[in-house]
Amino acid sequence: MKLNLVMLAALGAAGLVACGGDSAPVATTPAVPAIPEGTTVTLALLETTDIHANVMSYNYYSLAEDSSLGLERTASLVKAARTENPNNVLLDDGDTIQGTLLGDLQAVTKPIPCSDTMAVHKVMNAMQYDGGGFGNHEFNYGLPLLSQITNTDFGIPGVTKPTGTCGAPAFPLVLTNVTGVASGKPIVQPYTLLPRTFSALKPDGGKLDVKLNIGIMSFVPPQILEWDQKNLAGKVAITGVQEAAKQYVPEMRTKGADLVVALSHGGLDPSAYSPKMENGSYHLTSTGIDALLIGHSHLIFPKGKETGAAALDPSFAAFPASANIDAVNGFVNGVPTVMAQSWGRRLGIIKLTLAYTNGKWVVQPAKTTVESRGFKYTDGATNIAADASIAPLVATEHAATIAYAKQPLGVSTDFEMSSYFALAGDVSAIQLVNQAQLAYVKNFIATSTDATLAGYKNIPVISCSAPFKAGRNGASDFTDVAPGASAAAPVGLQVRNPGDLYLYSNNNLQAVKIKGSDLKAWLETAAKQFGQIDPAKTAEQDLVPSYGTIYNYDVFYAENNALTYQIDVTKPAGSRIVNLSYLGKAVADADDFIVATNDYRAGGGGAVPGIDGSKTIIKSPDANQTVVSNYLSAQGTATGKVTLAGNGSARSWSFVKVATAGPVILRSAPGHLALARSSGITAVTAEGGQDASGFAKYAIDLSK
Repeated sequence: MKLNLVMLAALGAAGLVACGGDSAPVATTPAVPAIPEGTTVTLALLETTDIHANVMSYNYYSLAEDSSLGLERTASLVKAARTENPNNVLLDDGDTIQGTLLGDLQAVTKPIPCSDTMAVHKVMNAMQYDGGGFGNHEFNYGLPLLSQITNTDFGIPGVTKPTGTCGAPAFPLVLTNVTGVASGKPIVQPYTLLPRTFSALKPDGGKLDVKLNIGIMSFVPPQILEWDQKNLAGKVAITGVQEAAKQYVPEMRTKGADLVVALSHGGLDPSAYSPKMENGSYHLTSTGIDALLIGHSHLIFPKGKETGAAALDPSFAAFPASANIDAVNGFVNGVPTVMAQSWGRRLGIIKLTLAYTNGKWVVQPAKTTVESRGFKYTDGATNIAADASIAPLVATEHAATIAYAKQPLGVSTDFEMSSYFALAGDVSAIQLVNQAQLAYVKNFIATSTDATLAGYKNIPVISCSAPFKAGRNGASDFTDVAPGASAAAPVGLQVRNPGDLYLYSNNNLQAVKIKGSDLKAWLETAAKQFGQIDPAKTAEQDLVPSYGTIYNYDVFYAENNALTYQIDVTKPAGSRIVNLSYLGKAVADADDFIVATNDYRAGGGGAVPGIDGSKTIIKSPDANQTVVSNYLSAQGTATGKVTLAGNGSARSWSFVKVATAGPVILRSAPGHLALARSSGITAVTAEGGQDASGFAKYAIDLSK
């Protein structure tokens, strides 16, 4: 009798198929027990995002401990979450390697060799991450270094990974929407399946080990081609997040993914989809994913659950009901979604329950919870202690960074350069940056042999820079260089200080040629940072509702403060700039200007109308931070110091004066009212209590 294939399979599964007429059964692997219908498994997806090389709870710019941040404390959150959720997967959403002097030292100043591993990756390996994605800042140091520190051959001509195995993350990295121009193929695996064995619960209450394949994919903003043009032009291409997801989600399912998780380095923007949108995470919810881990915006989503948690960021609170975004429970179009702020300050936890139904695992939304857990989650007041096992892993790198930060620049200052009240008119931490950029561009044009640039010598050069460290990442995130400096007691500046004044070491200086109409539109875009103040309102009003995009608040400057303007915060966004003048004359739409800025802004970052790369006339090989450092050193050579009169008191802008019926407040770091007064910021009249995020609420009198 002949056996058909079905019968053979059945007999084989039972261990009864004999060979050559032998009567003895063949040894076979025991069959995996069938999973009963209705079996459930509960697992936690743990997320970190935007670590930005904040490994230790330490601020290298102020040379001080900072218990409000650092991966060494996130590690404690992870340990606790793993204890609560034995079935867990720890994932990172990118922007990991850049952001502190530690990252810059290892990538630029003294690049690590192939044999070494970046400090942040050492710690992540020790924390046993399961997988990770990329952010836009991963590309800041160039593709060769990125290839080395991820131990990945990108398949890009001219980008060669060192021979051998380089120090790298010990967990798989994925990148879904970036391909090589020459190859047309992903430069990193677009997804991976993480096979895991989890403990499940059968309907009868018994326990069962089950195998699940967790598929992960990762997306970066398409704008990396603009922001890091110098590193990426002609080498990589970017696909829109939705198109990339729709290509790979079905493939992942076919290959056995039981759960598909998107690591999207972008915020939530429910406006109409575009393949070029910076914050396209919202539109991934329609691609068949099961969970969404997001970043880039440095915000908390959903609202913190700890006692006294901060209010939702206004950008989330303002979403229309039609967007179907539940910012309290953490669902976007029904998909559980989390953002764990930044700098290791939170841990995202999506606790999923899956039920085995009709032969597959199905997420149970009603039994799924989402939390963005902060350091004070236990009682709302006490920061969790650092994991003591982390510091020894990077003790050498930490000490080297501190030593590097302390190296002298050879120049002193007679004033404190701070950004505590930059949104109230203080320019002490901005003017020097603008002066450095302006001097660089003027010299570049004056010494250029290019005929086109030579023709621009009579066009006014102005400069703009933002107070990058002005509260975006909490009450400890402010520039404060040379505290207590005065004419009687000047303070020597150090290597760490230019990075405090200009945070992004990856930005290169560029210049754009614009019209007066462009300048006004640029200023209007910057003025969007302010809330619209109703003078008749008696309730408290926030002058700056959110610091989420403070890096787009450009402050303009011209030599001898020749450019001045006012902002009317009682007007709606787009119509706030008044009395814009240059050398005492109203700026006309047709007037020409050259603006010293950075490659991010010149290439379209910040969505300034008309500033999209097409007006760029200078692409400097020098980083803005280096330009600032060199300018300070040059002042040291020339005079030995920088001064408040010459470098920190030229306020190019002011508010249109208006009396308000109720209080207007500015949130800033507590304890600096005396600094505002000594700096002549008269609009700051009193310091009030602190909010849930640790910001002090300063009273602002807009009539002064």
